[in-house]
Amino acid sequence: MPLFKRRTVGKPGEWFYCLEHRKVEEGPDCPAKDRMGPYASRHDATRAMETARDRNADWENDPRWHDAPAEGRDDDRPDD
Repeated sequence: MPLFKRRTVGKPGEWFYCLEHRKVEEGPDCPAKDRMGPYASRHDATRAMETARDRNADWENDPRWHDAPAEGRDDDRPDD
């Protein structure tokens, strides 16, 4: 049993979105594995899931992140 409980203390004004409870919290109340953030405002934390969805869509549609080589380029050859 540990002598000291390790607890992350947030700074005032830091907002997080808890994935387990699906709620916005000021300061990290829930474990890091269950939260997204920190966000600068409560509004930004409220939109955490929407922001993640938008970023995932951008990433999935970005041609730089696909395994297929870009048109006109042979990725097996070293760059000159």
